[in-house]
Amino acid sequence: MCLGMACALLTACVSGSALRLDTHTVGNVRHAAALTQGIAAQGATRAGVSILVQYAPVMLALMQSHNAVGELEERLAACAIQAEERGNSLFFQGRPPTREECKEEELDQDECGRPITRAMRLGQQKHVLALECARKVLDELWSAPYSIEQRYRFYLHARLVETLSPEKEASIIAKGCTEELRGTIKPDLVLHADRNLLKAALILDFKFPCPDTNPPRWTPYGNSSPYAGKNQGEVYKAALGGETLLISPRGFVGQP
Repeated sequence: MCLGMACALLTACVSGSALRLDTHTVGNVRHAAALTQGIAAQGATRAGVSILVQYAPVMLALMQSHNAVGELEERLAACAIQAEERGNSLFFQGRPPTREECKEEELDQDECGRPITRAMRLGQQKHVLALECARKVLDELWSAPYSIEQRYRFYLHARLVETLSPEKEASIIAKGCTEELRGTIKPDLVLHADRNLLKAALILDFKFPCPDTNPPRWTPYGNSSPYAGKNQGEVYKAALGGETLLISPRGFVGQP
C-alpha cells in the first residue's frame, strides 16, 4: 500500500504542470519514499544481502545463521521506521517537519543554557521510542550481553576506556553545565560478544535527520573536543573495538 501511495503522489506531481503540492502532500511523498526504501532494504536482507554481515562479519560467527542476522537487522531497522512514524504523528500530525520547522528554537534550554531546536527535541523523542523498541528486539534475539546508552570515559592517547555508572552520570548532569563529561562517549547500542563490557562486537547509533531529506551521518567532534577531527563512529570504534553502523528510517549505513 505504501508503494502505491508513493507512486500515486509522484505521478500527480509530474502529470499536472499547474499542480502545486502543499507542505502536507510533500511530506506524504517523502514519508512514502522513506517507507519504500525501508521495505526495499528489508527485501534485500531476506534475499541474503545482509548489511550487518557485510560490515561486521563477526555477527555471522556470533549468531551462527544468516537468517538470524537478517532478522536482527530487519527488526532494528523497523524500530527506526516505527520511531520516525510515531514521533511525526505526535508532533506533526503524521507528516515530517519542514526544514524551517527543524531550525525553530524552543523555549527550553539545555543544562549549559544553549537553546534547544525543534530538531533536537524531536530527535530525542524518536530516540526514546527507538531504544525502547530495540531493547525488546535484543532481549529476544541477542543471547550475549548488550548495553543501551552506556556512557564511557575514553582516554584516546592512552587507549584506556572505563564505564561511567548511570548514578555518577546523573549526579554530574544534576550539577548543571560542567566539564566533567568532556571526553566521554555514549553510543546508543553496544552489542558485546561476551561478558567483557568494555569490548564491542558491534556498535549502533540511531539517527533521525531533520528534515528527513538530510542524509544520516555521524556527528563530527568540534575543535574544543579531545576527539577533534574525528566523528562519533571513529571514536566509538577506537574506544570499544567492533564495527560501527548507523540506523535511520532509511536503513543501515556503514562507516565511510
